[in-house]
Amino acid sequence: MNNKAIGVFDSGLGGLTAVKEIMEIMPNESVVYFGDTGRVPYGSRSEETIIKYTKQDIAFLKQHDIKLVLAACGTASSVALPYIKECGIKTIGVVEPTVKKALSVTKNGRVGIIGTAGTIKSKSYENMLLEASKDVTVTAKACPLFVPLVENGYLNCEVTRLVASEYLEEIIKSECDTLILGCTHYPLLKDAINEITQGKIKLIDAGKAAADYVKEYLKENSAESNSQAEYSYYVSDEGADFVKIAEMFLSRKIDKINSIDIESVKVD
Repeated sequence: MNNKAIGVFDSGLGGLTAVKEIMEIMPNESVVYFGDTGRVPYGSRSEETIIKYTKQDIAFLKQHDIKLVLAACGTASSVALPYIKECGIKTIGVVEPTVKKALSVTKNGRVGIIGTAGTIKSKSYENMLLEASKDVTVTAKACPLFVPLVENGYLNCEVTRLVASEYLEEIIKSECDTLILGCTHYPLLKDAINEITQGKIKLIDAGKAAADYVKEYLKENSAESNSQAEYSYYVSDEGADFVKIAEMFLSRKIDKINSIDIESVKVD
C-alpha cells in the first residue's frame, strides 16, 4: 500500500476530466491537481517552451507528498515527456494508454486524432499507432479553438458546433470509426462532437484511458491507497473562474483553490 497522493497537471482545466475518472475508479486515491491557467494553452507554444513548462509543472507537484505524476495534457505528453528522461518520480502521459485503447476498439482500422497544434505537429499519437499496427490508417486534425472554447464554458452552443463541424469534416470523410480525443479538454465537447458525427464514431477519452492505466500501474506495483481520499487544487492565476468551470468538469463542489507563482518554481 502507498497512501501518498497522485499528482496531476494540465495546461488548464482539461486535466480535471482525468481527475474525475480517478475519483470514480479509485475512490481511495488522493489527488494534487495543478492547472497552469496562467499560461494556457500549451498547444500553440514552441517545443522549448512546452518542455520548460512541463518541467516546472512536475517540479511543483514534487513539492507535495505524491507517488507518481500523471501528465493529463496531450501537448505535454506528446511534446515534452519524450525529452524528460529523469524527473525523479514515475511520470505517466496520456499518449500510450489512449493509443492502446483506440487500437482495441477500432473495427475498420481507420483512426482519427484531434488535438492541439502542438500535439498534432509532434505526431506522437500517429507514430505510436502506426508502430503498433501496420493495418491502421490515421487521419489527424489540429483543433486549436477547442481549448479556449472549453476554458470559457462554451461546451455545446452554436459557435462550438460550427467550429466542430469544420474541424471534423476530414475525419468524417476518411470514414474513421474511432476518434482519439487527444486533449483532455475535449471530452467536455463530446455532445457537440457526437452531434456532428451522428454518434457513428467511437470517441476515445485520453483522460479516461490514462486513469485506467494509472489504476493498473498502482495495482501491479502494490501502490494502491487504502486511506480516505483528499483533493487539492492549484492554479497559476486567480482561481475564481476556475471554481465555476471546474465544478462543472467534476460534477462536485470545490472548497478551495490555491493560486501559485509557477514561474518561481525551480527545476532540478
